[in-house]
Amino acid sequence: MPVRNYTYYDYTISLCPECLKRVGAKIIIEDEAVFMTKRCPDHGFFKTKIASDVHYYKNIRNYNKASEMPLHFGTDVEYGCPYDCGLCVDHEQHSCLSIVEVTDRCNLTCPTCYAMSSPHYGSHRSLEKIEAMFDVIVKNEGEPDVVQISGGEPTIHPEFFKIMDIAKSKPIKHLMLNTNGIRIANDPGFAERLATYAPEFEVYLQFDSFKPEVLQDFRGKDLTAVRMKALEKLNELNLSTTLVIVLQKDKNIDEIGKIIEFALKQKCVRGITFQPVEIAGRNREDSAHEKITLTEVRQEIINQFPLLNSDDIIPVPCNPDALAMGYILKLQDETIPLTRYINPADLLNNESRNTIVYEQDKGLHMQLLDIFSTGISVDKVQPKVNQLLCCLPEVCAPDLDYDNLFRIIIMNFMDAHDFDVRAVKKSCVHIVNKDLKLIPFETMNLFYRDEKKAYLEELRKEDKVLF
Repeated sequence: MPVRNYTYYDYTISLCPECLKRVGAKIIIEDEAVFMTKRCPDHGFFKTKIASDVHYYKNIRNYNKASEMPLHFGTDVEYGCPYDCGLCVDHEQHSCLSIVEVTDRCNLTCPTCYAMSSPHYGSHRSLEKIEAMFDVIVKNEGEPDVVQISGGEPTIHPEFFKIMDIAKSKPIKHLMLNTNGIRIANDPGFAERLATYAPEFEVYLQFDSFKPEVLQDFRGKDLTAVRMKALEKLNELNLSTTLVIVLQKDKNIDEIGKIIEFALKQKCVRGITFQPVEIAGRNREDSAHEKITLTEVRQEIINQFPLLNSDDIIPVPCNPDALAMGYILKLQDETIPLTRYINPADLLNNESRNTIVYEQDKGLHMQLLDIFSTGISVDKVQPKVNQLLCCLPEVCAPDLDYDNLFRIIIMNFMDAHDFDVRAVKKSCVHIVNKDLKLIPFETMNLFYRDEKKAYLEELRKEDKVLF
């Protein structure tokens, strides 16, 4: 009998990249990689690589655990995923990271912007609206793990520091500022005022590349000097910072190791988030061939930064399809891989929170104590570890603190090419929209931004099928 040239692995619901209608999709294994294949009646056949590492892709299913729900759901199921976001009662994960977009406007017009922001696009939110957005997060989460102030470029909001004050008045465990760093670099006293909101505050700094031509391509201008000046100020203040790297194939993939080495030398930098490009907003179809999978990024980290091996970058249980993480311990001039010593079972035991933030986790607590008592160049450190946060690590100890822990995160946001309804139901990064609904990051950019709402209504009417 004839045999297919692939192995059928799974079936899911995806989207047509052209019209965004729901279509059935096969997950297949072919040529030692994982692909999604689907056919739209109107636009034909599509095939997208979703993983380059078959073993890793299969293993992520072992990192699933019982879902942790929000305290409040915003919508019922009427049309089926992904047409009921808000969060709907069928969503399988609470908000590990909640995003408040305080403005549509930006001081850049980035060709890679998923939100279409620019100096003249949209408007600033009022303080009343912004406080209502924070309150929705608190209503859903009680004490939110992580809230990110974003935009557009949030620092250009005319009442930016009042927004910061509102955020700090809420029961938020950790606050982030997502910024391109222009005001930090150029405005005297701005970084110093930001530092007054520490602790439990972090700068999420756009970085991307050392290459001027890549920055020009991604951001519309060479921001090298701005980034270095911003980092200089943040280093002086030792203000917790994460470098955010948008990745596109054939653009900056070859810089991954160099960026990690650079980041480890920066006093203020607590980690890096690698974010494969999402085809949304201005990042239209002409960039689709530049997509890179989470597993390809993971392999490039291992190839370009030999300190780490395959046990050092592991799936994050709250959303293992989209998130992978690793830790490095920094001690003076020494760097020690840490994640390989964490037993995955301890991330999955029933007592652990299902979140990107793990607090007071006894299993991880004991493992870290064991690591620090071994002879791997840290035997002189006698810490009492109180916390390990998965994506925002914090170790509280007499001789070991936040400065010593460095994290690497791969955060993959699906678009219409690789959309998998099974995985999007576990999305844990949510944006508060203008209607005060919490929308998964992926579906927000595909369906729920202002310019897309009318088309979403058309899709709902044409495609009212519950999956």
